[in-house]
Amino acid sequence: MNAVTAFHVGEAYTNDQIRFSLGLENLGGIRPSVDARKNLRHLAIMTVAEESARSPAENPYHDRIEGDVLIYTAQGREGDQQLSGRNKRLLEQYTVPIPFFGFINLGQQTYRFLGLLELLRHYQETQADRKRVLRKVWVFEFGIHRQPDVIPIEQASAIFASLLSESRRDNPLSDHEREVTDLPSESEHDSRVPSFEVEDLRGRLLQIRPYRFEHLIKELLDVSGFSNASVTSASGDGGIDINAYVDDANDFFAGTHVQAQVKRWRHSVGSVEINQFRGALSTTAKGVFITTSHYTRAAIMEARHVSKPCITLIDGSRLSSMIIQARLTTQNLF
Repeated sequence: MNAVTAFHVGEAYTNDQIRFSLGLENLGGIRPSVDARKNLRHLAIMTVAEESARSPAENPYHDRIEGDVLIYTAQGREGDQQLSGRNKRLLEQYTVPIPFFGFINLGQQTYRFLGLLELLRHYQETQADRKRVLRKVWVFEFGIHRQPDVIPIEQASAIFASLLSESRRDNPLSDHEREVTDLPSESEHDSRVPSFEVEDLRGRLLQIRPYRFEHLIKELLDVSGFSNASVTSASGDGGIDINAYVDDANDFFAGTHVQAQVKRWRHSVGSVEINQFRGALSTTAKGVFITTSHYTRAAIMEARHVSKPCITLIDGSRLSSMIIQARLTTQNLF
């Protein structure tokens, strides 16, 4: 075993190299290193490459990297997860600049270094465990710092403290932006769809290619009473993914132009995305934001701002219920 003194972003390391270089335990997805007083010195997060993850039917909500965000499900494979033990130690980074080293499992006890991780938010979510039983889990969203691309272990604390200070200065997160919340149900028939069926579909939607996902939403609009629904070009759409019109001649809003943005995301949609979408809307259009994930409380507040055009929000659970109710076929999209 060759111990290392620094980790290079993008390079692969053995489990033993990581373990002995950082002073960690041998197993687990969350591996803390503590001093004699049990204070956290640093911590390693071990995630799994999507291409190596189990099938959606077995594990529909495996960890996911979207851009510079790692969405990570906490420790505990079966039953409701608790925000205790190693899971709770992750929260310490909110108040103390403790460096978290991120690694992705490549198989055969080998991991690629992602960079230092910054905890952005955490929240509860309903998932299905390995026995296909619904349970409550804790989900953590981490920003991935890929620069600097070399992290000497002895300097990691100072480097991360500087990164965190700069990040929070340039992109401060309010309590409302950290808080993720479920949207209230806006349809009486949502409860008729079995909860497991909803969560299973939401997991499978994450496997669809983004552009194909947009076409699925177009089909949903087609069967929901809209006319002339069309998907914009894959590039240069200006933030608008779908255009459609209210079709019912007896509806007060007949002929209303509707524009939608759709995000096949697992990480939360914040107020920034809502503001950007509102800015892209036609002056005569009604806006609908659709995601497979969740909205932060700040995003919901922004969408319902009393002095700005209202944006309709549809989250992953409601979207899945709507697709099931519409009896749309999704198998040919994967």
